[in-house]
Amino acid sequence: MQNQYFVRPLNAGDGKAVMEIFNYYIENSFAAYPEHRLPEEFYEKILFSCQGYPTAALTDVSDALAGFGFLRAYNPMPAFKKTAEISYFIKPGQTGQGLGKLMLDYLTDNARKMGISCILAGISSLNDPSLKFHQKNGFSHCGRFAGVGIKQGLVFDVVWMQKQLE
Repeated sequence: MQNQYFVRPLNAGDGKAVMEIFNYYIENSFAAYPEHRLPEEFYEKILFSCQGYPTAALTDVSDALAGFGFLRAYNPMPAFKKTAEISYFIKPGQTGQGLGKLMLDYLTDNARKMGISCILAGISSLNDPSLKFHQKNGFSHCGRFAGVGIKQGLVFDVVWMQKQLE
């Protein structure tokens, strides 16, 4: 299945499709933290947050977006320039097919090229599929902020996982 998909950098024309995927996870999961749908214009904030870092648009052979992801600065201070935070989302109905791994590999390969040696993922404790995905793909537990999030009336922890790049 993976050979039917391609990964390229995000571009300005991806906004509508990115926001459709992101809004699904806002409304139906704890993978995205906002409580309510965000407008298409929010895509500009996503692009701004990851300036200078690798981005990923996962597309099928017709260039339809099946997922997106990006790295961003973990902390803007120079002491943390070799560390980035990762986020990615796969279109509903297309998870569990190896597409997340395809996008993760793309982002980590590009991170290595720019000198990043550590990738962090902040994951809701109520997002078990993401916790399992990261563990399966070489991330290890490195911290937990207990009870820091509330969404849909439910309190959750943010679990921090990290992957050291070689």
